[in-house]
Amino acid sequence: MDAQLIRSPTSAGVTRPTGYETKPPLRRFLVDCYEEFRADHSGALADYIPELKRANPDHFGVALVTIDGHVYEVGDSAVPFTIQSVSKAFVFALALEMVGEERVAATIGVEPSGEAFNSIRLTNDNRPFNPMVNAGAIACSGLIFEVDGKGAFERVRRKLSQFAGRELGVDEAVHASETATGNRNRAIAWLLRNYAVLPDDVDAVLDVYFRQCAILVTARDLAVMAATLANRGINPVTGVQVITPHIVARTLSVMTSSGMYDYAGEWTYRVGIPAKSGVGGGIVAALPSQLGLGTFSPLLDAHFNSVRGLKVCEALSARFDLHMLNRNADVRTSIMADYDIYGISSRRSRQPHEQQILDEHHSDIRVIELVGAMNFGTIDYVSRKLANEPPNAPLLIIDFRRVPDITAAGAELLGETLSALGNAGVTTILSGVEAASVVWAGVAACTTDLRRLRRFTLLDDAIEWAEDQLIYRFGGFTDVRESAHIGEQALLADLDADEMAAIVKLSTMRRYGAGQRIIAAGEPANSLFFLQSGMVSVKLPSGVRLASLGPGMEFGEMAILERSRSADVVADTPVTCLELPLDSFADYRRLHPGTALKIMRNLAAILARRLVAANAKVDLLSAY
Repeated sequence: MDAQLIRSPTSAGVTRPTGYETKPPLRRFLVDCYEEFRADHSGALADYIPELKRANPDHFGVALVTIDGHVYEVGDSAVPFTIQSVSKAFVFALALEMVGEERVAATIGVEPSGEAFNSIRLTNDNRPFNPMVNAGAIACSGLIFEVDGKGAFERVRRKLSQFAGRELGVDEAVHASETATGNRNRAIAWLLRNYAVLPDDVDAVLDVYFRQCAILVTARDLAVMAATLANRGINPVTGVQVITPHIVARTLSVMTSSGMYDYAGEWTYRVGIPAKSGVGGGIVAALPSQLGLGTFSPLLDAHFNSVRGLKVCEALSARFDLHMLNRNADVRTSIMADYDIYGISSRRSRQPHEQQILDEHHSDIRVIELVGAMNFGTIDYVSRKLANEPPNAPLLIIDFRRVPDITAAGAELLGETLSALGNAGVTTILSGVEAASVVWAGVAACTTDLRRLRRFTLLDDAIEWAEDQLIYRFGGFTDVRESAHIGEQALLADLDADEMAAIVKLSTMRRYGAGQRIIAAGEPANSLFFLQSGMVSVKLPSGVRLASLGPGMEFGEMAILERSRSADVVADTPVTCLELPLDSFADYRRLHPGTALKIMRNLAAILARRLVAANAKVDLLSAY
């Protein structure tokens, strides 16, 4: 039977089947996983820490956080539990931040041990195998203790709180239970002290370790923490830069090879997402540039990994093809458009002789618009395009306004490319780039001749600057006139001397200072202006520039068709213009309909040229 259609009172004309749900498909998938896997009661609670045996085996929560900060939560995602070994990944990141990579590497290895997480065995040079096993995690706590002493645990708690985006507390009962039964960890710690890996105060270091394992989190917290790693160290919920991208890469590397205990190889093969598990039942998984996942279910398998958590991770990876080594990208899509300025001028209106220069030499300005995150591969493709298809144009504009990020390697490669172009006489203009951006910093640092490099926030400003350079090179500015006769106005083309004189007689001379607003959007459209000297800009109320006009051009001409102004006109320089009131023009038009017809034809031609230019831009972009 067909679904019954219902009409929503808040959306007239929109019909949906009864029971239609607007939940995002990813949330529906997580709900399905929760419903399917909650029935799995296999596994057992951790029993080597007595307090962990008190966990409710039915608890099961899932949370997923995207790198734009959207949070999905299903089941017991807000139930607190102790972080246990999941803390190791984040404390390793903190140790790298506090003492540096060289000091950490001298103390702890990064190779998988192939043994249980609580193995007492060390490497041949008496170091812990990696920071994801107990020995390595205790060594990380020791490095932090060497710097902060009694404040070491508070430093750890604050850092993990930053990762989670909220203040985290400690389960004192679990801490006491771990302290009372942690003899194996004491044996590991004293072995490390024997080889000078730990400082003298072994018990104090162990207390830092026991306390960090007893920090209370939820599945949601773990998802936010994972998303922070996936987002190059920026917490996507709070916006705080918690850790540097360099440290994130090192942390995720060790999580990939050793994060899931002696199941790490199988995990990488089947799931392929950097992850870390803990005997409290938590799993944290971070897929770079995409998502962070946190799961909680205290029933553990033989490898001490959460049974239900593993199934969620495997299902998510398989369903959405998220294995980190199964990536697909086409570098050719990084170039959105590649064109010269034929028919694609800036919003600066030009004098006829200036426009003639631009029309004759349009291929001297090349514009490349990039899109998407730029990395080594995409910038290499752009660089090869420039090398194999030399611009030949002395002016090259590269637009970054649709580029959210660029890697350091990409910026360096681009800088070297632009240096080579500069040596060949090409001036490059970067648009959509702020002075403090990674793009500008990276490119400028790798460019040998900054005189061949310019930067603008807006593409239109970059095109206008390039046009000015082109006009200057071909003599367009050698005989610049500061004023224009009324007869040069395009709106008054083909009027004879008497008709022109009549228009002047009806008009009033106006003068405005630089920065003064001549026309305001929304006010009555009751006159038009003929610009005699100076420059004006036509802008939307938002500040977006629609056009720049010079002597010999008109503005406010849409008053002939509209009742109110649709844009502001502001004097960029001191301005002199004639203002023609429409009331006076209407009286004149009744007496001289032939003159009025000429003016209306000229207005139609002006609007047609603008429409042709706009269509050319649309056609260009649609071709890409």
